Amino acid sequence: MSSPIEILRNVTTGTITTMLLKKGIRRSWMAGAMPFGFSGKRVVGPAFTLRFVPVREDLATPESWSKPISTRGAIEAMPENCVVVADAMGITGAGIFGDILCMRMVKRGVTALITDGVMRDKHGVLATGLPVWCAGVAAPASVNQLTFVGWNEPIGCGGCAIFPDDVVVADDDGAVIIPKDLVDFVANEGAEHELLESWLVQEVEKGAKLPGLYPPNEENKKRYEAWKKTR
Repeated sequence: MSSPIEILRNVTTGTITTMLLKKGIRRSWMAGAMPFGFSGKRVVGPAFTLRFVPVREDLATPESWSKPISTRGAIEAMPENCVVVADAMGITGAGIFGDILCMRMVKRGVTALITDGVMRDKHGVLATGLPVWCAGVAAPASVNQLTFVGWNEPIGCGGCAIFPDDVVVADDDGAVIIPKDLVDFVANEGAEHELLESWLVQEVEKGAKLPGLYPPNEENKKRYEAWKKTR
């Protein structure tokens, strides 16, 4: 049997937000985090969180990059296959990471980087092959506007609350967070929803009208169940 992570590789972020809505969760899509220079990829993995706060000029200095509590230190703590989610408070005037740090994440086996902030060294970052979702690009380094304060703790990113080991799914529509206790539900319900939508698309292509089809009434539910048996 496939694991929830494997199942979620075939579930869109749009479907996931709908499944979470069934559980009353409306803030699951991270505003500002969009694909950076690519399309057609979907990534899934447990969240490894990073937290920035507003700039404190005595702390946010180039010298801070050599301290134990630094983005460099955080990268060395990242487990393989994690999805890094960085809370940059939506600040777009300073890039939180560039090509060297992204390449180190690749070497650490990081699956992807998600942030509501921006990147720098765009050409170099793209060359690393690290999948990135962010709010754009800026030349200044992070310490111009941000202070890095820690990792693997609860954060807010793009209007969402994210806890370590929640599951992140990101694709062309952006990045969503699944609370870890709801991962099994979202994976199983999401897979069924994707199958239903594939049937609905076929029906619409044949010229079917939407009322009674989407969402399906009892007659169309029976037709869908019969179709599933023929697959």
